[in-house]
Amino acid sequence: MAKFAIALHGGAGTLIKGNMTPVKEKAYKKVLSGALEKGYAILEKKGNATDAVQEAVMFMENSSLFNAGKGSVFSANGTHEMEAAIMEGKTRQAGSVALLTGIKNPIALARDVMEKSPHVFLIGQGALEFAQSIGHILEQPEYFYDELRFQQWQEIKNSSNFQLDHSKSKDSKFGTVGAVACDSEGNLAAATSTGGMTNKKSGRLGDSPVPGAGNYAHNKTCAVSCTGSGEYFLRAVVAYDVACLMEMKNMSLEEATEEVIHHRILEIGGDGGLIAVDANANISMPFNTEGMYRAFQTSYGTGNISIYKN
Repeated sequence: MAKFAIALHGGAGTLIKGNMTPVKEKAYKKVLSGALEKGYAILEKKGNATDAVQEAVMFMENSSLFNAGKGSVFSANGTHEMEAAIMEGKTRQAGSVALLTGIKNPIALARDVMEKSPHVFLIGQGALEFAQSIGHILEQPEYFYDELRFQQWQEIKNSSNFQLDHSKSKDSKFGTVGAVACDSEGNLAAATSTGGMTNKKSGRLGDSPVPGAGNYAHNKTCAVSCTGSGEYFLRAVVAYDVACLMEMKNMSLEEATEEVIHHRILEIGGDGGLIAVDANANISMPFNTEGMYRAFQTSYGTGNISIYKN
């Protein structure tokens, strides 16, 4: 029987167990569980990995608990500038969008860029025009409004400060979302979506929508979705670095992901984590922070939903 698997994340950071109420923890795990069920159900019916990761990420985008889609943070100009990317391991086709406002599910638009345009990356007004030309409906700003996100912005607006979604804050909500999957045909896919950083300068891009940095898939090696300090993940080309270590140094998935997250990214001052899967449906989910919202399910009977270390 062919193996298949899916893993997802909802952000990494200062997730200290004593700082979260049981009610909040239950709420986060419920969304993670729902996203996992959506993606796994597709794989179980012999569906493809690309559909699975998109559905899982859309489920999280539709929750205000995570910094993606509905729960996106406020940028310096008071808007929500969202980013997303999706990639297929079989063909290495990819679609990315950024500087988006009003799009309910950025990951769905990224998929459309991949499949319905000759391009890989569309941003800003051009991305919105493309979205409207193929029938995407723009949501009003009220759809994306969240009181806690607004208050986070109020604390640092009109300053040069910005706040990573995983920085210390007693009521921080996390975070960038992503999913990776291996389907029963051995094909891989990765999807990542984020609202960026609170009070970020208009026009700032993180690693999430950049193929090779925050998102990557290649059937020969692995599929990867990252979360963390975007500037560092961009400079380290983290997602591709994992794949490259597997291809060029014959490392296993676990060896490559551990090397990148616990050594290479730390050497330049970055923190965060990633989820990854290879064509044999092996899963790895390392992080160098106190916690990372994460979940996985495999056809060979393993699965878990976790927040903290161990």
